[in-house]
Amino acid sequence: MRPGILQLILVMLTFSSCQTNYYSQEDFQVIPKIDAHVHLNSDKGYFENQAIKDNFELITLNVDHSDSASVKQQLEYALLSAKKYPGKVFYGATFYFDTLNWGTENWSKKAISDLKSNIAGGAISVKLWKNIGMTVADRNGKLIMVDDPLIKPVIDFIIREHLPVTGHLGEPRNCWLPLNEMTVRGDSSYFAENPKYHMFLHPEFPSYNDQINARDHLLENHPDLKFIGCHLGSLEWNIDELAKRLDKFPNMAVDLAARICHLQYQSAKDRERVRNFCIKYQDRLLYGTDLSDNGTNNEADLAKNIHQTWLDDWKYFTSKAEMTSDNFRGKFEGLQLPKEVVNKIYSKNAILWYKLPIN
Repeated sequence: MRPGILQLILVMLTFSSCQTNYYSQEDFQVIPKIDAHVHLNSDKGYFENQAIKDNFELITLNVDHSDSASVKQQLEYALLSAKKYPGKVFYGATFYFDTLNWGTENWSKKAISDLKSNIAGGAISVKLWKNIGMTVADRNGKLIMVDDPLIKPVIDFIIREHLPVTGHLGEPRNCWLPLNEMTVRGDSSYFAENPKYHMFLHPEFPSYNDQINARDHLLENHPDLKFIGCHLGSLEWNIDELAKRLDKFPNMAVDLAARICHLQYQSAKDRERVRNFCIKYQDRLLYGTDLSDNGTNNEADLAKNIHQTWLDDWKYFTSKAEMTSDNFRGKFEGLQLPKEVVNKIYSKNAILWYKLPIN
């Protein structure tokens, strides 16, 4: 065989070998995936049906919106969906943060009692929400932070139950900026519509650093606690800051829900930095979207939005395609992560951190 032909064959084999290390758009439909952060507040099954079509399992996270009736209704929907779609839908419990007995032993007893009934149906975690640190207050009007010693009995109970805490604590750093200085449109749109949580308008409330420090203090006080920080652990603005926490707290992971645009924003400035971060911390990242179904959506429209979001995210993590985002100006390139990394982010990590009973 002539040397030139041999060299060509070797190049083609090398190229083929490299290609098989990465997924393609065509692989999206066939690879098992988990969206580890959704909100199913409907009994219609529209969301679940689309998940089955796109080969997704779902984790629906209940949230304490400072309304005990809402917590109860979310649980009913979660249990209904988990029963209707066994092995496809799992749920994270929560409890209503009632401040009526705050400061007494009765508060923690009531919270633990509520949690026991809330997790009885097979909860895989307990969700703590941003109302802790941002809205719930004691009788003197002082906001209650997540590292408050009075919350400790509840955290200890969760640890004894061998459940992780799924924590949306604090907000993106953009929350403390004026709307016109926020880095992504998703944040500016949300806080324009929810001024209650736009901390730039409430300088008397705890700062961004106060929120992050309280969360870090909680983890320091409970080194055995498995903690999954929602939304890149509210450190979405700087993967180097997030890396510091992942290095410091070995029992901490984060989901990507509603913050992938922040990774893309950083990718536009330095793709390799983001890619290297995802590879280095491949065991600590869980794919999630924060998509929801409250029962008011048209089935076709909801399915289209869910499918397109999942498909766009898959493209970002698996390809080198040039992309744009509705969230900020400029172009960025997909990360094209190796298959092993994609498998962890999209399924293996959720199975491990949440101990999902998936074969």
